[in-house]
Amino acid sequence: MGIAIVVLFVSPGAKSWTLRQLMRTGLFNASMEKEAPAAPAVDFAFEDGKGNLQHTSSLRGKVVFINFWASWCPPCRAEFPSIESLYGQFKNNPGIFFLTINEDDNVSAAFNYLQKEQYTIPFYKAGGRVPAEVYSGTLPTTVVLDKQGRIRFHHTGFANYGSEKFVQQVEALIRED
Repeated sequence: MGIAIVVLFVSPGAKSWTLRQLMRTGLFNASMEKEAPAAPAVDFAFEDGKGNLQHTSSLRGKVVFINFWASWCPPCRAEFPSIESLYGQFKNNPGIFFLTINEDDNVSAAFNYLQKEQYTIPFYKAGGRVPAEVYSGTLPTTVVLDKQGRIRFHHTGFANYGSEKFVQQVEALIRED
């Protein structure tokens, strides 16, 4: 028993596996509120792997699923299969954009992790300061922006984004005007 506890504290893979098992209980399913908050739209820059800089404001008219993660982060690793599942369901839908912001110091570590796990979701880097209402440094953090760029969902810590309820809520958000 003592060895198992030590392994959980030392191995990111063991930690993420344990957290993934906890997510399967349904206690960590993500859920969005029905009403949009009376908050202004948010905007920040992000950069793709080729160095192309974009702004979230250029994504108005689309739902934007944002996830801040790092390859060394066990809770990030635990939730990533559910994010990949969500991405797989919506990757061909022009009404949504997946913005996974990697916080690794070494970009190749992120690339290697995604490749090793056979994840297909693209990842980006922040292209400057991200507003604190979006990201305050806690990993993982997930935010969903509506088509007007307003925060409709904000969660720090791991969650299951592949649940049927969350998928339905994303679909409803895409259908909103």
